[in-house]
Amino acid sequence: MSHFSGTELTDAFTAFLAEVDDLHKAGQWERFADLFTDDVVYIEHAFGRFTTREQVRDWSVKTMTSFPGNHMTEFPPLWYLVDEERGRIVAEVDNPMRDPGDGSVHTATNISIYTYAGDGKWSGEEDVYNPMEFAQMAMRWCERAQELGTLTDEARTWMDKMRKVLPR
Repeated sequence: MSHFSGTELTDAFTAFLAEVDDLHKAGQWERFADLFTDDVVYIEHAFGRFTTREQVRDWSVKTMTSFPGNHMTEFPPLWYLVDEERGRIVAEVDNPMRDPGDGSVHTATNISIYTYAGDGKWSGEEDVYNPMEFAQMAMRWCERAQELGTLTDEARTWMDKMRKVLPR
């Protein structure tokens, strides 16, 4: 049973989103881990379970500074629910890619479950999504960027590697 009010959870989540937006714009993904407690339990379905802040830091820096993470422009929640009883926020988070050059939209969503610990820190997050859906979306982005002549070398390397494993 949580002792956090709906208002406190909403305010903490709003601050969390603002901080994620700020660190994303600054390219400082190492700061993401500082939003969590030392004993965080972060479950990321494609990458595993992280049980320390440093594991979250290593994962967030690695994934968000390389393709396709570094081509995502923002992470807005499309909707969220406040669970006062459990001290959680459940949200559908959008992950749009930058414009490949023609205004087309390439995005995929995930459901994230955030567990609040108090004092502006989160003790857990679980990101639930279909990794294949994300990979196929990123592949479509790469193909379009290639057609437009805007495909980066890093994205081309990812595309060439993933073409061998993604179903067509």
